[in-house]
Amino acid sequence: MTKIKNQKFIALDISGKNYLSWVLDVKLHLSAKKLRHTIDEDNAASNEERATALIFLRHHIDDDLKYEYLTVENPLELWQNLNDRFEHLKAIVLPKALND
Repeated sequence: MTKIKNQKFIALDISGKNYLSWVLDVKLHLSAKKLRHTIDEDNAASNEERATALIFLRHHIDDDLKYEYLTVENPLELWQNLNDRFEHLKAIVLPKALND
């Protein structure tokens, strides 16, 4: 049986060019780690869960983004900040993909 190689989890680029695939990867990984709720509104995550999710998110974003959001201590807040910053890319990328 062939071994399946682990794919490297690509960090979110500062330009946001990989934002859509990054969002999907993050949601899947957080779900697998039972931490998906930490990026949902009005969650009841423990401090330990929030810290683990925040470490995961910060580990998977560009270094310049890490410095820009250095003071953010809540994974939900970081998730929302990144969404606010890059959400407009959905309007650019998705219609183009539908036309291809």
